[in-house]
Amino acid sequence: MTRTVPAPVTRTAQGSALQAVLLDMDGTLVDTEGFWWDVEVEVFARLGHTLDDSWRHVVVGGPMSRSAGFLIEATGADITLAELTVLLNEGFEHRIGRTLPLMPGATRLLAELAAHEIPTALVSASHRRIIDRVLTSLGPQHFALTVAGDEVPRTKPHPDPYLFAAAGLGVDPARCAVVEDTATGVAAAEAAGCQVVAVPSVAPISPAHRRTVVGSLEEVDLAFLRGLMTEMR
Repeated sequence: MTRTVPAPVTRTAQGSALQAVLLDMDGTLVDTEGFWWDVEVEVFARLGHTLDDSWRHVVVGGPMSRSAGFLIEATGADITLAELTVLLNEGFEHRIGRTLPLMPGATRLLAELAAHEIPTALVSASHRRIIDRVLTSLGPQHFALTVAGDEVPRTKPHPDPYLFAAAGLGVDPARCAVVEDTATGVAAAEAAGCQVVAVPSVAPISPAHRRTVVGSLEEVDLAFLRGLMTEMR
């Protein structure tokens, strides 16, 4: 299934400076960051290499090209980036099966945003083939659009995915709340000028200007997100 960005819509969240909510996928809404690492370990084991557990913090949250490229260089594995990308995507698809464990609070947050008709986008560094599989667990009806890492010229940590999502929704990036779990994703959202909620999954993230850190999605609801925008005034 192929999903493309629809024509921009002008609807905004009535009664609030919050115009849209943009959500990362792996590690933010679905508990899959560990899945990716397990697949990377398995693939490199077949290639005759053992991955150092400390590398997990280097590859988490990044685009496939960066993560896979780092692991090839670090191990000296005799494989091309294109070949490794195929193996990793295939391994991940096999591992996730039909359903995925959602992060605590994800189901409730998505339902609340939908109930209040808040424009919502899924913005991921994962490839389209992976996003379409994961959407069966998340519910595609929860998102006005989805942006995949292989659909933008530059993916996270560059701002392109979030700027692309905001443009597709017809909203101001500065009035978007982004929820992310990694430093790479946070950097992309902040570079796009968005207000960021960080829910660290693997590595810690420190609070900063326009960045709020919480322990779980269970701490995030619509009132919380609208409050972030109120603080900007």
